[in-house]
Amino acid sequence: MDRGEYNIELFSAVPKFIIEDINRYGKIVHFHKNMPAMSIEDTLHYFYFIIDGRIKVYQFNFETTKEQTIKILSRGDMFDVVVLLDGKPHEVLTHAYEDTKALRVPIERVKEWIETNPEFRKLFFHYVAAQMRNLEELATDLSLHDTSTRFIKLLLKYFDPDSAKLKLIHDLPHEEIASLIGTVRHVVNRHIQELKRDGSLEVERKKLKLKNIAKLLDRLQLK
Repeated sequence: MDRGEYNIELFSAVPKFIIEDINRYGKIVHFHKNMPAMSIEDTLHYFYFIIDGRIKVYQFNFETTKEQTIKILSRGDMFDVVVLLDGKPHEVLTHAYEDTKALRVPIERVKEWIETNPEFRKLFFHYVAAQMRNLEELATDLSLHDTSTRFIKLLLKYFDPDSAKLKLIHDLPHEEIASLIGTVRHVVNRHIQELKRDGSLEVERKKLKLKNIAKLLDRLQLK
């Protein structure tokens, strides 16, 4: 295995011994579309780096059937940081939106990288800080903002200015988008229709396309 085979930008900056560890202990694993991905048991023993594809990390209440998506893992993401740091089972579910490829490494090797290598440690904790900010933002949005505001913020969060396109969520079913903002499908449908009417949003072949960022920002300021 060489760097090109897993081709994650993260590994372009790590020292040779980590690459050697990956060659010795790492394994490329595949998760199939619309199937569960990493299990709670898996993450007690292995740490994952996403190479290609998308995986939903979510909570599900079997009594109420309510679902809340916590994060969408995509290229360059790591999983499961929580287990690596506290060593306890992390009670979340995972689901592959599409065929996904990941690098799997024994969790003890990754702990050793953090303990012994400043470069990897800096990269790792920078990633952890970003995830903490995302979770804080999610908690704040669910507590303080209405669903319309949450939907607009979600669109802006995943808008890529370089390509002028939505990333990660552009082709998700409306029930999956609803799970990201803590609501239900018909509410998301209503917000989509509102944004289509004012020219902010377009739906083409079931894919969302942002048409007017300024109008979305104006809507947020008016709330």
